[in-house]
Order: sequence, then C-alpha cells, then structure tokens
Amino acid sequence: MTPLLSIEELEGIVNEAFPDFEAPQIESLEGDTLVMSTSVSARNSRPGGTLSGPTMMALADNSAWLIILAHIGPVLLAVTTSLHIDFLRKPELTDLMARARLIKLGHQLAVVDVELFSRGSSDLVAKAQVTYSIPPRATS
Repeated sequence: MTPLLSIEELEGIVNEAFPDFEAPQIESLEGDTLVMSTSVSARNSRPGGTLSGPTMMALADNSAWLIILAHIGPVLLAVTTSLHIDFLRKPELTDLMARARLIKLGHQLAVVDVELFSRGSSDLVAKAQVTYSIPPRATS
C-alpha cells in the first residue's frame, strides 16, 4: 500500500488542526508503516520511575490516526472506536517510539497494530491495537 500523503503533509494537517498541541515527531513513513517518537520528561512519569500509561496510549492513538490519514487523506473526523493496549515491561524515561502498521483499511473501519518501545531498545514496552471509524465520503 502506497501512502497518499507525505510526512510533511501529515505534519501540516496536525499543525493546522491542533495548533497548540505539542505533536510527536514522525520519523518515517513507508508503505503501511509509520514510526513516530515523543519526548519524555518527568511530567510523563508516574511513581516508581516509569512512564505513565496515558502517555503510551496517546502515542499509540496518534500514530494510528496518522497512518490511516496517510492512506485516506485529510479525513479529520476519523475517530477512535477501540484502543486495546497491553503493557509488557517498564519503559525507560527516554523518548518513546511507536511503530504503527495498518493491518486493515475498509470503507468504514481501519485497524492498526502499534508497537511501543524506548528509543535505543528493540524490547517492546507495550503493544496496542487501535480501530478507527472512517466517516462516509461525501458524494457529488
């Protein structure tokens, strides 16, 4: 599957739609896979010196939305209908990485598999499956 939109176009969509949002960085977009990272600081931590679950879920959801938009275009009203995440091991307090792979793109639903890991490590810290509802296309 070849994406319709480039990294620059996706970043433009995010910047225009969410001007006050400190967006994660898109690192690569190849076929049905997008890799993103988000900077992590003490504000993303929780007791025990680990990364908070909401930080990991947000990156999983953001990366799923963007790989879908890369393939359907700027359909901003595509929305999350399901996000299941398994937390596998304690992440480091360093950049969090997401590898999102589009596994199903239908007319009404899209399903994305997301692997989360700490920068510099290949060990998964969490794995998510995200389903999005795609609004009906306008007919002319």
